[in-house]
Amino acid sequence: MTDADFLSETRTFYDTVAEEYAERFRDATTPLDLGLLYGFAELVGEGGEVADLGCGPGRVTAYLASRGLSVFGLDLSESMLAIARREHPALRFRQGSMLDLDLPDESLDGLVAWYSTIHTPAEHLPALFAGFHRVLRPGGHLLLGFQYGEEPRRYEEAFGHRVSLSFHRRRPERMAALLEGAGFTVRARTVREADEERGEPVAQAALVARRPTT
Repeated sequence: MTDADFLSETRTFYDTVAEEYAERFRDATTPLDLGLLYGFAELVGEGGEVADLGCGPGRVTAYLASRGLSVFGLDLSESMLAIARREHPALRFRQGSMLDLDLPDESLDGLVAWYSTIHTPAEHLPALFAGFHRVLRPGGHLLLGFQYGEEPRRYEEAFGHRVSLSFHRRRPERMAALLEGAGFTVRARTVREADEERGEPVAQAALVARRPTT
């Protein structure tokens, strides 16, 4: 699948289901997830420049802003961004692809990709992580959240809409190796079981990585 194919599919999916998605997952962040986001904010430090990549309706962007970060959200879907701007009018949001970040080298103190790499085919991950490394300043941190597992799941329907999208599940050790190959140092790895009350189908994983200072 080419860049254009999976990016177009992802954009169409979220443009179609944006309102239903935003309502369904309004309170989806668990206390354990909030702990990771809090820890990331503390590592970056107050006033740090951060991008929330694949920000969707902006709830993570808003949380990071509440922790004192200078954060903006980026997403493929204009419909998702419309919700983010409506619900968080004081924050900055822009349309774009995290595979083609229109940002200067070493311009950010932190990056968050909170379940936003799960639609990216494995063959595109090295280039994606190289781009993350490029835009982070030395000493900058990356927080990566994703679904745990091996086999992808393909959906042909969501929220009553006929839309198609693949959700790729990853092993933390494989993701860590890719990040290290891109020049990062992995500082933390977490795996938690699926929260069935919140409708999670599989366990969830996260990595915290840092661009070294030398």
